[in-house]
Amino acid sequence: MADISLTASMRSNLLSLQQTQDLMDMTQERLSTGKKVNSAIDNPSSYYTAQSLTNRASDLNALLDSMGQGIQTIQAANEGIEAITEFVQQAKALANTARDNATIKGVTSSGTYTSPTGGSGADQTITVSVDGNENQAITFTIDDDATIEDAAEALADALNDGTDGVKDADGAVLGTFTATVENGQIRISNTDGLVATVSGTFAGITVSGDIGNSTRVTSMRQYNEILDQIDQLAKDSGYKGVNLLQGNDLKVIFNEDRSSYLTITGTFADTSEDGLNISRAADWTNPDNVAIDASITELEDAVTSLRNMASEFGNNYSIVENRENFTESLINVLEEGSDKLTLADMNEESANMLALQTRQQLAINSLSLASQAAQSVLSLF
Repeated sequence: MADISLTASMRSNLLSLQQTQDLMDMTQERLSTGKKVNSAIDNPSSYYTAQSLTNRASDLNALLDSMGQGIQTIQAANEGIEAITEFVQQAKALANTARDNATIKGVTSSGTYTSPTGGSGADQTITVSVDGNENQAITFTIDDDATIEDAAEALADALNDGTDGVKDADGAVLGTFTATVENGQIRISNTDGLVATVSGTFAGITVSGDIGNSTRVTSMRQYNEILDQIDQLAKDSGYKGVNLLQGNDLKVIFNEDRSSYLTITGTFADTSEDGLNISRAADWTNPDNVAIDASITELEDAVTSLRNMASEFGNNYSIVENRENFTESLINVLEEGSDKLTLADMNEESANMLALQTRQQLAINSLSLASQAAQSVLSLF
């Protein structure tokens, strides 16, 4: 196709109109995207600098989620410590209750003692049940013309016999019973405070009742149940597979190149020797209170350990929380810096668009005027 010839004035106006359209296209893009730098072509320096700031903000934002999960892990451990502390205080209350209840029951016979006569003695039987277990028949001999004191001594010897005496649930012989005479009656007791039920009739007297201290036995059972709950609670204090109360460590990363971090060392908060070192209750029925005092000491030490754990985890919690807040602020700074390099001033761009639209109309009018000289040729025909 042959070239179309334009006058100089028309070509000048056309060029101006094309430039105005290019500016309008650029301004329209800025208005639609909100950015004055949309690609490296617009401004390479600003574009790549802004991209670097945005990438770092994105990396830190991912770490921000990790910090939040770290805080939740610490909080789960702290909740476990608080609950375990309550259990320890409850166990201490049981130990103190058992210690305050120091009364050791005994059984006093009733009736009138009659010494056997007319032979070499007679076998007597008394039934004993220890800690609610199966009844045990204890046989002993009272010699002819034996006094009630002699009978009490024979009964005590039988109860404490190393082979045939009263046995506990594990079959171990309990040689701690005493039989004394008080106001013409035989009184049976147990110096260890063991809970037992005795019954029987011999030589004209009847023995029936409980000895020992059932309150201490009940407290001891409840105490051990609480220790079991402490162990279970320590195992249940994990978060997403990390349990700081079962010796698991937690590493929280604070920056994108992993050079800044905090390692939170786990501990054991159960009753084991590696943890709170609380022993199961045993021998609480002994009236010397040595076993109960030992348990109370262990509980007091456990409370101190729990407070130290709470303090350590609380300090770590504050560190991670402060770093989380700092990271949030830093992300805002980075994003704001990126925006300053790339975002467009919408007011300015709107004014530019209005000016360009006006310029475009003027250029069109100018082009129309420039073409009138050529149009005048038509009047010759």
